[in-house]
Amino acid sequence: MNTFPFKFEPYLKSVIWGGEKIARFKGITIAQTSIGESWELSGVPGHESVCAERGIPDDPNLGLTLPALIEKYGATLVGAQNFAHFGTEFPLLVKFIDSRQDLSIQVHPNDELAVKRHHCAGKTEMWYVINTESGARIYTGLKKPITPDDYERLAHTEVREGENPFADVIASYESHAGDVFFLPAGRIHAIGAGNLLAEIQQTSDITYRVCDYGRRDAEGRTRQLHVEEAKQAIDYQVHPDYRTSYDQSQPSVELVSCPYFTVRRERIDGQAHLDYHCDSFVIVVCLSGEVVVNGIKARQGETLLVPACANALDIHGHATLLTAFTM
Repeated sequence: MNTFPFKFEPYLKSVIWGGEKIARFKGITIAQTSIGESWELSGVPGHESVCAERGIPDDPNLGLTLPALIEKYGATLVGAQNFAHFGTEFPLLVKFIDSRQDLSIQVHPNDELAVKRHHCAGKTEMWYVINTESGARIYTGLKKPITPDDYERLAHTEVREGENPFADVIASYESHAGDVFFLPAGRIHAIGAGNLLAEIQQTSDITYRVCDYGRRDAEGRTRQLHVEEAKQAIDYQVHPDYRTSYDQSQPSVELVSCPYFTVRRERIDGQAHLDYHCDSFVIVVCLSGEVVVNGIKARQGETLLVPACANALDIHGHATLLTAFTM
């Protein structure tokens, strides 16, 4: 195995609330519209990332899926602990999200509930806001106590299109570039209209939708809600602030550290050597600018997977990056 980072083809997902920012952000021309999500690195069955051109002549890995690469290289690629625990399942999912409209109010189950109901991992995630339109907001967490019965009453409220019966109980924040939100499984949330953000999460596609504002698609249909499933999944604790505070002036800073991932923001101005001393792959998400990481170029909107066997990063260029790894 060579030790160069891998690039992957993005999976672009059109959805009812999606916009047109992702293609521009990534610098690609495509006829597809209403792109709400770009899955940058995914081992989700049916949407496994495929190894893309990375400038290596006669690249033997070109066209292989992420699980196939893990099967081929094992712990050398993902780290001994990850390979022992997950096998060929990649533990993290990386996305860009563009919300032209408000996303539904939703919640994700924790591992215990997800295994019991769906035989898969739960979904803890984090958001890094890349840029916003004026007035954009993030909705996350309860701002006042409610009981499961209170929740059920709100969720069953009959709504006209555009109405939100949860407006008085979910905390709301005006969002700006550089904002970070950590969303452990069980935290009720929604991404408001006008946000472009990066999301790093456990590999899970389990979402319980509890309110979609009576929204209808082009055929006049409403989307499925999961009111009863969400009732047991919601964490009903109230916290004073759901934003993640960090020193944005620092060139290198930890944003989130939890049992599933650690995420850092790195500003590169010329060159840097970063070694996180971890038995893990390292994901590099380029938010702006252009860099060369261990011999492979990455520009704004691109994501690299650095093998665990060569996860000390030698970086040249000028860029803002997110890095993610497991501990």
